[in-house]
Amino acid sequence: MIPDKIYFKNRDVAAYRLIDVLPMDKMKLEDWIVIATSYGGYPIAKIIAKELNAKPDIMFSSKVYSPNNEECEVAIVTESEEVVIHEELVKAFDISLDFVFTKSRYIFDNELSSCVNKFRKGKKLDSLDNKNVLLIDEGLNTSLTMMACIKTAIHLGAKSVSVAIPILPTASISTIESIADDLYYVKNLDHFITIDFYYDKLEEITYEEIKNDKEG
Repeated sequence: MIPDKIYFKNRDVAAYRLIDVLPMDKMKLEDWIVIATSYGGYPIAKIIAKELNAKPDIMFSSKVYSPNNEECEVAIVTESEEVVIHEELVKAFDISLDFVFTKSRYIFDNELSSCVNKFRKGKKLDSLDNKNVLLIDEGLNTSLTMMACIKTAIHLGAKSVSVAIPILPTASISTIESIADDLYYVKNLDHFITIDFYYDKLEEITYEEIKNDKEG
């Protein structure tokens, strides 16, 4: 018997439950670019993209951690060099903005760029100019990565940016709705633990698996 705390058996179930809350008939009247915002979100994005007759893609990003706590993310840098900072944590830990931007630049130059170049064979993310973008993840622990990806899509010229998430903290709803055109979700929780807590099975998805899927 699955414990009450578990809302999704696996990512496939989460994807189809998301499809139930998405206005699919209306969405199918337009063209969409479906983009996962994490490796874990890719299998969900792939299922939803198929329903929308779209190709799935992924937007790469990396976390910037506090210099005094390697588990505390204080910023996100995306593949287009968009940086979103967790302002409350930066202030709380008295972290300088110079540190954040210098570290973001280092991560972009030495980690993110290489990953993206290998994945896209030197090309950038497909043009989002005047496109409807649907950003998808398996859940949100914080809204930092999703906010960075929303801002990246906006700066890349997207006509609209919608977000679809199986599960998220209630506190993240207003944050995302403040800059996204639409937010769709299956479950929100006031007291959120971690994403994997709410899945019966959540296997790790690797870069190589996504790369092989794209090339397949």
